[in-house]
Formats: sequence, C-alpha cells, structure tokens
Amino acid sequence: MEQMVTMPFDEFWSWLLAHPNCILRAGTPESVLYDDEDLHWHLTKEDATTLLVQVLRGKRLLGELLLDPEQISYVQIAPPERPDEHVFELMVENEQERFPAYHFVLIHGLDEQDGSFSPGRVH
Repeated sequence: MEQMVTMPFDEFWSWLLAHPNCILRAGTPESVLYDDEDLHWHLTKEDATTLLVQVLRGKRLLGELLLDPEQISYVQIAPPERPDEHVFELMVENEQERFPAYHFVLIHGLDEQDGSFSPGRVH
C-alpha cells in the first residue's frame, strides 16, 4: 500500500489555478460538482477569507463551492486507484478531529521524481 503524500494548501491552490481544465470533479462530503464536455471551471478569490470554485456552462453558473483557506490544514494526495483520476483531499485538522472537508479529482497528479505535477491532457 502506497503512503499518502501531503502538501501545503497554498501551494496546491496556486498550482490548481493553472489547471482548471484538468478537474474531473470537486466537492465536499455532502455535494459534488462534475465536469462535462460543455462545462468549464472558474477558480477565484471572493474576498480575503473565501475562495470560489465554480462550474459554468457558457456564462451560466451551474454550481459552486466556497472554500475557507484558514480552515484547511494541508492537502493530502491519495495514491491513484485509476490512472486517470488523482484525488486531492483538503484536510481540516484540530484537537478533536481530522477529516477531508473538500476534495478535487484531477486527470493528472504529482510527479514524484521532481515534486512537480505532470500533465495528463492539454490545458
């Protein structure tokens, strides 16, 4: 069994901003937004404490996630179960609990040789 890899949330978010078209799905334990051929992802900062992840059809908003980066302790990168799905879990950790508050599944993942991310499709 492969070991989990972690990274700081700020590094993950900076990288994700350059890879929105690589997202297959994103969500929380309660809801999930799915990618489709005629949809696109928009990632932005609403204010100092809120990040937005939106999925749109043209200019029409279909769904969005609001992320509070202050709550996210780190990003946990799970070993891929399928070669075309790489899971990134945004972990919340405190004295009482540790759980994935958000997740992103991308078409490509971490290249372990140089610590960078390797593309799986055209951006």
